Amino acid sequence: MSHDFDHLRRIMERLLGPGGCPWDREQTLASLRHHTIEEAYELCEAIEEGNTPATVDELGDLLFHIIFYAELGAAAGEFSFDDVTRAACEKLIRRHPHVFGEAEVCTAEGVVAQWEEIKQAERGEGVAGTVSALDGVSRALPALVRARKLSDRAARVGFDWPKVEGAIEKLHEEVGELLAEIERGGADPDASASRRIEAELGDLLFAAVNVARFAGVDPEVALTETNQRFERRFRHVEAGLEARGKTPRESTLEEMDRLWDEAKGPRKDR
Repeated sequence: MSHDFDHLRRIMERLLGPGGCPWDREQTLASLRHHTIEEAYELCEAIEEGNTPATVDELGDLLFHIIFYAELGAAAGEFSFDDVTRAACEKLIRRHPHVFGEAEVCTAEGVVAQWEEIKQAERGEGVAGTVSALDGVSRALPALVRARKLSDRAARVGFDWPKVEGAIEKLHEEVGELLAEIERGGADPDASASRRIEAELGDLLFAAVNVARFAGVDPEVALTETNQRFERRFRHVEAGLEARGKTPRESTLEEMDRLWDEAKGPRKDR
């Protein structure tokens, strides 16, 4: 393990050194981030598919990216790989006082609550002014993930409906407001109408995330699975039409609907 890890770091040093890789040598912390996000999604896909070799491969890519960032930081004189590992060790020890300290927590739920309390205290250290319950929710997160985290944080301090019915009522309210703006925009289309519709659609999506939170469902996972079902069913539609010597453009909506219902099956394909 140690030999392989050191070898990986030496490879990175060679790639960034004189005579190394031109593409790698052009990268910065900012330019690399989008590639890192892509690698993280590829890892998630490998895990979802239960593909162990691909999971190992994608984990290696992510590890390589961490070393890449550390080498770029060291070259700029900003931070080193040792700084990264030291910060990780200190954080893990600090946020697990029930393991490395005297705190007593016996349940997973208790650990999560304690973790959030510690994070909240960390955010408040050395910061003047009021500490918001929403501090620390990254703006770089995918919108559905961020919406879930924001609504979670607000709910923890009491800004929430007492029951799921309130969240569902809000969802219906947002549907009505979206429909009203669509009708208004159709009668008088302009750039501001498009922005209003966009705002109402955003409100509707956020309300749906709140319903998901009450139901104990991760909205990102739910939408991902819906995407997969849609893809499976639509590919079935395409295959059925191809067997008849037709394409979707050459077919009626009724024909495609019949194949779609066939793909769902009597037990509603999951």
